[in-house]
Amino acid sequence: MKIVLAITGASGSIYGMRAYDLLASEKSIELSTIVSKGALAVAKAEGIALPPFGGNVHEETDFSAAFASGSNAPDAMLVAPCSLKTLSAIANGYCDNLVSRSAEVCIKEGKKLVLVIRETPLSPIALENMLKLSRIGVIILPASPGFYSKPKSVNDIADFIVGKSFDSLGVKNSLFKRWQTWQRK
Repeated sequence: MKIVLAITGASGSIYGMRAYDLLASEKSIELSTIVSKGALAVAKAEGIALPPFGGNVHEETDFSAAFASGSNAPDAMLVAPCSLKTLSAIANGYCDNLVSRSAEVCIKEGKKLVLVIRETPLSPIALENMLKLSRIGVIILPASPGFYSKPKSVNDIADFIVGKSFDSLGVKNSLFKRWQTWQRK
């Protein structure tokens, strides 16, 4: 399975890096990654080390990446975290960088696209952009963890979101405890 992971400039770099670490270690996945300028600044502020550029890790200005063309579209794309700037660019077809261009390729080629939105509160504009994309099949996955699994660390919370995003991509995982039938005492 060919997957593009984009890490953009919203808080929540941990989601992108956790996804990167797990997808890169999966032998059945051909991973390409895009890191935006905004992601570099936010990750630094959050104390998260992003993957170095080179090989299959691309700068957002690298339109020469094979997956930027519909003739070599990935099977799926995950944007984690997804900034509202990126959300707006994707929703409005503004392909000014490799992230929004790759998302456009996924949309036009009918491939899976999952956006892990990390913002609160949400403006009416952001909500309209999410609705617009949802109506055409893009999966909007707000970074809203469940707490029924009783997380013990920030990593457990991140794993819940990454696990849910992998579910949406069709990538099997056991990153979080699944809901079980609630039993009354």
